[in-house]
Amino acid sequence: MSWRAAVAVTLALLASGRPAAAGSVEERPFCDGLARAVAVPLRVADAVFLRSYEPAADERRLPAPLATTAFVYDNALVAIALVACGRVTEARAIGEALVLAASRDRTFTDGRIRNAYRAGPIYDEAPLLPGWWDDRAGLWAEDAAQDGSSTGNVAWAALALLTLHQATGEQTFLSAARRAMDWVMTTTSCGPDGYCGGVHGYDPQQVRLTWSSTEHNVDVYAVSRWLFRLTGEARYDDAAKRARRLLDRAFRGDHFSLGTKPDGSPADDSLLALDVQLWPWMAVPDAPRAWRDALGFAQAHLAVDGGFDFNGDRDGVWVEGTAQAAMAYRLVGDRAMHERLMKGMRADQVGSGLLNATRSRRVTTGLSIDPTGTTPDFFYYRRPHLGATAWAALAETGWNPFIGAVVP
Repeated sequence: MSWRAAVAVTLALLASGRPAAAGSVEERPFCDGLARAVAVPLRVADAVFLRSYEPAADERRLPAPLATTAFVYDNALVAIALVACGRVTEARAIGEALVLAASRDRTFTDGRIRNAYRAGPIYDEAPLLPGWWDDRAGLWAEDAAQDGSSTGNVAWAALALLTLHQATGEQTFLSAARRAMDWVMTTTSCGPDGYCGGVHGYDPQQVRLTWSSTEHNVDVYAVSRWLFRLTGEARYDDAAKRARRLLDRAFRGDHFSLGTKPDGSPADDSLLALDVQLWPWMAVPDAPRAWRDALGFAQAHLAVDGGFDFNGDRDGVWVEGTAQAAMAYRLVGDRAMHERLMKGMRADQVGSGLLNATRSRRVTTGLSIDPTGTTPDFFYYRRPHLGATAWAALAETGWNPFIGAVVP
């Protein structure tokens, strides 16, 4: 089935009010769990951002930098997954929050979307940013990375908005997606080949990130192609081609590199990331067949017992990435591996309906929390996580978020 035919089938299913993939609610524990976990906050107001994590089983509360944090990437994934699960009404509340984020900001007027917002309802105003009172310093603290705008996160917000536009036909979602993508195109271009990382830091002077990410350029490609299909505007076609050139550069014959360093030179090829091996060929329908060899590379270099790690040190199961791999195996027709990974993730689901981010206490990524830094201090912990749950629901329904359609 072509992506055009898949989109047509998906639209027909959404219009009929039925879920976009076969199977009853009882047969789809991840859709059901996600809907259960987010039901209460999504009923609070017309526009809502959801907190990304719940406290772990052995935690009384989340660390201060996460206690009120709704990461945009996680919220975008949840909106897309809810649509995939046939729950468009619930997804709308997140979409409305993203519309406000794209049009109203406490400092900037250029259409950027921040990496995170304060969880909770938004009432026709600029969404608040996360923060906490620091007793020791005696001040209100914020996180520089959360206040920034990552190219990939802005693109994921646009993918969620485009998914909602497809599901509802409402132009408000399309307009917000265009505004977000226009910010990416205006602000983060890295010359003829690809888009850089975005901006980082506190208001009002943020630092432009000059490295480029393969993952980010996948996201930009997907949004640009979608917008070009809808509008026919050449600038979106040009943006997709620019992002695609970075993807072509990043392919190493059987796997993808992370992207480039701040000076434009290739990233260290010893640094691996699972999503970078899967997303390019999921998002590019006419990708070279060789790109799918990256799945075999991931199996050889990133697989662990029961799933996949984030990077090559194989120190544990990264649940979100394992769900992405389940989707990838479904896409290539390996239903046995798809089902094996899906079955394994049932044990990751907690009482609220969410899935833990990891199976072990902590999983490393080899990346830095500070996008301008080099210290590998970004970790995932065994906490219930929106992002992991949303990807599991996407894999369960077979919904490819990059094209807005069910995979065969």
